[in-house]
Amino acid sequence: MRPGILTVMETVIGLEIHVQLLTRTKLFCSCRADYFGAPPNSLTCPVCLGLPGALPVLNKKAVEYALRVALALGARIREVAQFDRKNYFYPDLPKGYQITQRDMPLASGGSLSFKVDGQTKTVRIRELHLEEDAGKLVHLADKTLIDFNRCGVPLVEIVTEPDLRSPREAREFLRALRTLLRHLRVSNADMEKGELRCDANVSITVAGQLGTKTEIKNLNSFRAVERALSAAVEYQQEKLRGGERIEQVTFGWDDAADKLVVQRVKEEAHDYRYFPDPDLVPLLVSSAWLSEVMKEMPELPWQRAARWAKEFNVPEREAEALLSEPVRADFFEQVAKAIPNPKAAVGWVLSELWPYWTDENPPVPLADFVLLIRKVEEGALPRAKAKELLEQAATGKGKLAELVRAAEGELLRDEEGLRALASEVIAANPQALADYKAGKTQALGYLVGQAMKKAQGKADPKRLAQIIRELLKG
Repeated sequence: MRPGILTVMETVIGLEIHVQLLTRTKLFCSCRADYFGAPPNSLTCPVCLGLPGALPVLNKKAVEYALRVALALGARIREVAQFDRKNYFYPDLPKGYQITQRDMPLASGGSLSFKVDGQTKTVRIRELHLEEDAGKLVHLADKTLIDFNRCGVPLVEIVTEPDLRSPREAREFLRALRTLLRHLRVSNADMEKGELRCDANVSITVAGQLGTKTEIKNLNSFRAVERALSAAVEYQQEKLRGGERIEQVTFGWDDAADKLVVQRVKEEAHDYRYFPDPDLVPLLVSSAWLSEVMKEMPELPWQRAARWAKEFNVPEREAEALLSEPVRADFFEQVAKAIPNPKAAVGWVLSELWPYWTDENPPVPLADFVLLIRKVEEGALPRAKAKELLEQAATGKGKLAELVRAAEGELLRDEEGLRALASEVIAANPQALADYKAGKTQALGYLVGQAMKKAQGKADPKRLAQIIRELLKG
C-alpha cells in the first residue's frame, strides 16, 4: 500500500449494546431478576442453572419491554420471531449455551438521532433481539468465583449499523440511548451495575476500502467506551502505517491500566453452532398485542423536550440535562407547573438542587421546594438566602418549609428602617447615583445588592428595591 494513501483514514464504529430489562423475574423462569446486591447464587433454580429436564417459559413482560424499545426506535417488528441456542462453553454459562435470537430476531431497522458538538447525527439500527444474560465471574488473586444470580436475566441486544465515526460519537450515542431506555421505563440502564453494557467493533477505512475489524468486549462506562475506542483506533492506525496486517482480534479493556488486553482470536458465527431452541415455540407478535403495547408507550424524551420548549421555554441544552434522569425530569415538570414563572424552575432544579440529589428521592419535598422558589420570585426572600436555606435542608439541617418561614420572620420590613437603609447606601455610593441619573439603570441593581449585603440578607428585597428607586428619582 502506498504511504500517501494512509493519510486518508476514516474510523468506522458499530456497537452491540446489551440492556438488562427491568422485569420482576428472569426471562425463562420465575427467579427474581433484581440480582444486584443479593447474596451470591441465591437467585437460581433448575431452569436458569440448566439442570436436566428443566424447561424454559418465556416472560411476557420482557417481550413487551423489548417491543417498547423497538417502537421507540422505529424498527420493523416481526410477526413471528424465533429463539435459538448459541453454543459456547464458559464458566458462567451453566447450560453450555445461551438462548438468543439469530435468524429471526424480534425487530430490525429503525434509527436513533443524537447531538454531538451541536450537530445532529443519526445511527441506523440493524436489529434488536431478546436473549438471556450469563452469570458473573469474580476474579481474585488466586482464584475465580462464579455467581449465577445473573443467569437468565432478560436482555435486549441492540445492534447498530457501522455509522459512528469517532469514539466521542459512540459515547454520545450511548448517552442518548440510555436516556431513551430510562424514559421508556424498561431499564435503569446503569452502566456501573452492568445494566447497560457495550461491545464495539472498530475498523479503519483506507482510501475508501473498509479494513478488518477488531472488537472490544463488555465496556461498562461512558469513559471506558471513549477511551477504549480511542486506543483501538490508535492501535489500528499504527499497524497500518507500519505496513502490518490487522487481525480480527477480540480485546478487553483494563480500565485501571488504561489499556487494551487481547482476549482471543475472534470466532466466526459457525463456531457457535446456532440452531433453533427445541424447547421454545416461535414467538407470535399479533397486531392486537402490539396495539396494547403502543397504548402503554410513555412520552419519548424528544417529544418531552419539544413540549417543554413550548410550555416552559426550556432551552435545548438544559432539557437534555434534565431528561437524563426521568425521576428528576418528572420533579422538574411538577415544579414548573406550580410556579408563576416556569423557566425559573430550570435553574433552580439544575443548578441549585441537582448537586444534592444522590438517589431516586429528591433531597427536599416538592411542596417545600416550590414554596422556596415562590418566595424568591415574589421578592419575599433574597435568592442568596434561599440558596443557603436549601443547602441546610438538603444536608439534613432542618426542614425547608420551616427554615423558609423562620427566615421570613427575620426580614426587615418596617418602612422607616428600609428607608434609612436605602438612604445610607445611596449616600455611600455617589458614583452609582450619578450612573443611574445618567441612564445606567443597572446601577439600581448594584445599590439593592449593597443594601442587602449591609442588612446581611435580612431585608425585604422587593420593597427595598422600590424604595431605592423612589429615592433615586426624587
